[in-house]
Amino acid sequence: MNIKVNNLTKKYGTQAAVDGVSFDVNTGEIVGFLGPNGAGKTTTMKIITNFIAPTGGEVFIGGMALNENAEELKKHIGYLPENNPLYEDAPIIDYLKFVAELQNIPAKQIPDRIKEIIRKVGLNDEKHKKIGELSKGYKQRVGLAQALIHDPEILILDEPTSGLDPNQIVEIRKLIRELGKEKTVILSTHILPEVEAIADRILIINKGKIVANGTADTLRNQAENSETLMVAIEEGNPNDIYSGIQNLPTVAMVDFANRQNNRFQVKSYPQSSSKREIFKLCVEKGWFLTEMTPVERKLEDIFRQLTLN
Repeated sequence: MNIKVNNLTKKYGTQAAVDGVSFDVNTGEIVGFLGPNGAGKTTTMKIITNFIAPTGGEVFIGGMALNENAEELKKHIGYLPENNPLYEDAPIIDYLKFVAELQNIPAKQIPDRIKEIIRKVGLNDEKHKKIGELSKGYKQRVGLAQALIHDPEILILDEPTSGLDPNQIVEIRKLIRELGKEKTVILSTHILPEVEAIADRILIINKGKIVANGTADTLRNQAENSETLMVAIEEGNPNDIYSGIQNLPTVAMVDFANRQNNRFQVKSYPQSSSKREIFKLCVEKGWFLTEMTPVERKLEDIFRQLTLN
């Protein structure tokens, strides 16, 4: 099932937590919803799950308006909230049985469904324990199990790896990637490696507005309106090399990356490339060019550029 969010707004008094947000999520796509704390990620996800009502705008799920078909559409959504509220005194199996009943799964199907979902999320070795006896990583698995118990087509995950250790994070990421093969997933996080490791596409939200939408490579290309090169030249006086590159007509800025090894970071003017000019300069001067590679902007840099305004 696909999701279409159109001009979504949520205000608390005069404060707009979500301000005219629009985006689509295609069937079977994992979309990373990225933003700093307080950017509007959780509010947007609560609206999509019909947990709270918007002030304005519309959400369509599978082509149906959420505000007109809420009870029907909620059956197709699995939701893992950020704080993962669980009944810690309940045994895992009893808790999942309770959730299955809430989701109106036929009584005869519940035992098999619990077995299947316990296997899928990797809880077999822990299944007879109480939830309160589990580690944080296994509690997250129980949270995923409750979100999946009714086999929804859409999965909404709010900070699913928050507070986990590195091994647990890897395990949960792997599980989400597996789930993404058969479900539409929106994954909210402020952890950048999370997005690159899991998501097919990235939405960046800041101050309630979508400020970027695309794959990690697309966002890098959009942010890179000028070429940056790492250049290494063997032998030659570093100051002469610096001056020679700086005087090229396409070069906006040169900086030493490593003076001892004659390595330079060279930034071209927008819409320009300095590769040919640098090569010609080295031929004219008799310098031996040993490296000329593009410098790819990190997603962290793009995120900061878009969210520090």
